[in-house]
Amino acid sequence: MPLEGLPPSASSPQKSPARRKRRRSGTGLSLFWRTFFLLALMLLGSALAWYQLFRTLEHEPRAIQSARQVASLVNLSRAALIHSDAIARISLIKTLAEQEKVRIAPHEPDDRFTLFDNSPLEQRISEELVARLGPGTLVASRVNDEPGLWVGFSIEGDSYWLLMDRSRVSAVLGGGAWLLWIVGLCATSLVGAALLARLINRPLKDLAVAAASVRSGDYVGHRLEENVASREVREVNVGFNRMADQLSQIELDRARMLAGISHDLRTPLARLRLETEMSVPDEQAREHMAADIAQVDSIINKFLDYARPEEVEMHPVSLAEVIEGCIYPFSTREDIRINATIPLDLRVMADEVELGRVFSNLIENARRYGKTPGTGITTVDISTNLHEGRVFVRVRDHGPGVSADNLPKLTRPFFRGDSARTEATGAGLGLSIVVKMVQNMGGLLRLTNSLEGTGLVATIRLQQAAAQPLAGNRRNSRSRKTDPQA
Repeated sequence: MPLEGLPPSASSPQKSPARRKRRRSGTGLSLFWRTFFLLALMLLGSALAWYQLFRTLEHEPRAIQSARQVASLVNLSRAALIHSDAIARISLIKTLAEQEKVRIAPHEPDDRFTLFDNSPLEQRISEELVARLGPGTLVASRVNDEPGLWVGFSIEGDSYWLLMDRSRVSAVLGGGAWLLWIVGLCATSLVGAALLARLINRPLKDLAVAAASVRSGDYVGHRLEENVASREVREVNVGFNRMADQLSQIELDRARMLAGISHDLRTPLARLRLETEMSVPDEQAREHMAADIAQVDSIINKFLDYARPEEVEMHPVSLAEVIEGCIYPFSTREDIRINATIPLDLRVMADEVELGRVFSNLIENARRYGKTPGTGITTVDISTNLHEGRVFVRVRDHGPGVSADNLPKLTRPFFRGDSARTEATGAGLGLSIVVKMVQNMGGLLRLTNSLEGTGLVATIRLQQAAAQPLAGNRRNSRSRKTDPQA
């Protein structure tokens, strides 16, 4: 499985199923979307439940009431027609058509009609009208291609159609209006769910951003608002700001303490070195004592590096020139061989001095602990890889490697690895300083055992800078080798 942020070529060894399961469990929907979907589901479910309740307790009773009103209108029209003479009947039909929008027409045998039963609610209205007007009643939605609410009834053996406006029952039956209301209600529910989710998760998002800022060493860059309306959020923000202030003070005190101790030790070490050179007659003893003093001085330098402030100045840097400068001091040593192939036009965004210290530390760490078994010589391979605007630099030795349990601990301050890679000559700060420097330059360091055999691989991810045009007499890449036998 590839490491996070690294290309497949920089992958670590195969991880266990349990670790892969934990990694997959970290992916998925954010808290905002989870809250949004839960609120939307709750609101939409409530809307649908309300609509179903309305259909059960209100919609059907209204339809039956409308059917009864239509039946009453038919009965009244039929009674008026039965008890009126011919002249009054004509006047009655005309009055019904003009004032009540009800038209009475004879039911011819060849009339074409469509029954009013397209939905369960229409069937229920038809049943109610038949029950009230008699078995021979017809209820149609269209007669001779003319739409409306048609009710067929008989008067003294003659059949008639009573046509009325369908709006008498259409408001109950629903249609487009109901659909628009439901769509509007759902849209309002979704917008409300989004606003509620944003309101709920905004403090958590601010807290996550502030925590990331504190984790990167910026203790005052993202302070949380302490005057929010919610009491619980206000208490969390106040507590987080106080914690960040304390961590900032602790970090400042730590840096001052390390710098002060390291500086105070320099003076007695200088006196010890001078007294050793002048007062110890035994040359071998003098050399051993000088080596011990140099080792203590190197440890003090590590403390100073670790306590150094984190501000760096980023600018385009030629990676080949930086690595060549780091390789040069090791070219005269007999215990290390370095093979580096770096494109000359490859530039990264970094601090040139800090980047040089990073590679110098990695090469020195490999020289000490990455000797090829059986030879006593360290072979270091340095290569690069480009991926999506990022530069990945691999520094690999051919030593015994590191156990899987100790790999995550190598970058901890004052930690020393197992006996296979440890000579017990340092303070355990080398890789911690490298991690700190790389992070200050916006990069990432990953340590893995090599998949190609033995050895430890340090992979550094840096941001690629814009390429610069090369002179015509320069090669496109630089290959540098240091060979003690050359």
